[in-house]
Amino acid sequence: MKRILSIATVAVFVVSGMAQAQTRSAGFGALESMTAAQAKVKLAGWLKEVGKDDAGTQTKLDAVWKDNTRTMLDRVADSFALGDPLAAQLIAEARDPSAPAPIVLPEVFKSDKRPAFYRANVGLIYARSLINRRVYEEALDTLKLFSADQVMDPAAYLFHRAVCEHALQRKPEATKSIIRLLEEGSAISPERYKTVGALMLVDMTSWKDKSLDDIARKMNNIERRLDIARGGPETQRQQREVLNRLDEIIKKLENQNKQKKGNGPPKDGKPGDGPPGDGNGGECPDGGDKPGNGQGPPKGVNPPSAPATDSGNAGGNSTGDVDQAKFKKLVADWGRLPPAEQRRALQELVQSMPPRHREAITNYFQRLTDSSRK
Repeated sequence: MKRILSIATVAVFVVSGMAQAQTRSAGFGALESMTAAQAKVKLAGWLKEVGKDDAGTQTKLDAVWKDNTRTMLDRVADSFALGDPLAAQLIAEARDPSAPAPIVLPEVFKSDKRPAFYRANVGLIYARSLINRRVYEEALDTLKLFSADQVMDPAAYLFHRAVCEHALQRKPEATKSIIRLLEEGSAISPERYKTVGALMLVDMTSWKDKSLDDIARKMNNIERRLDIARGGPETQRQQREVLNRLDEIIKKLENQNKQKKGNGPPKDGKPGDGPPGDGNGGECPDGGDKPGNGQGPPKGVNPPSAPATDSGNAGGNSTGDVDQAKFKKLVADWGRLPPAEQRRALQELVQSMPPRHREAITNYFQRLTDSSRK
């Protein structure tokens, strides 16, 4: 217990935020997940309701739930397929990598003719299958029809919803889903969900609008859409947006170069007579300076091939960015570090984060400590 409290004192500025987060979590209550036994009973009751309670179906259901090596969602999917051909068809189509990506949601998820229990859980399985194929738009639209407390595995709902929101660069929504996963869903979430969720939260601390890495993310999303045959008006709109932002950056660089040349001491003639010479009777190329003087790329030079790296801050001032490799290493080494080293490493990791992210990451490492002790 003392070890956990020592980590809680990593930095004074997060203590009050952590208390508020715990209060909020206590107010809303932790999410609850069904055990495998409870899920099987629930699905057996549903099979009886749809007239599929014969001995043969019951034997198949027993076989599905005896296999503890498979995830709960996979077993839930097979159980619904036993009682409903439509559920089996939807899940199979969503899983099929050769099938075209859907452009409209199946009507069954919107219809009140089916019970909410069926629609929410089949919808979660359907969305997860689309996510595995990187079809994030329809997966997110499906998940938005339901809530975490309507499904048998709320942690899976929050995790997969966060994956979609992060991939589609919806930062506020992704942050909200991840915070719920790390706080309200902490007791029921597998470590892989919490670790990846925390990584996504760390990644979003470096997001800046209209930066080169922002453009790179948008270009990756365009490439993804083309890979799943999503060319069309929306993809073309995103392509135009990327081109416009690149034009803005190029013009800004050109203007900065012109201002630098205009403010420098004239080498030939009087000020205002034209661009300065290069000392050899010539002029610098338009939009650039002499090679090697660090004044920025000349006109016509392509953007950096690794924007996220090239746009990083090489100076000592914090920009709010967090090194994901450092985060992964700290997670892997956490249980072997002495308390003092844990405090130092955690303080270094969270010091440049926004307050809300600091709360979630600090709480996450507290729970790592608790898990390692258990």
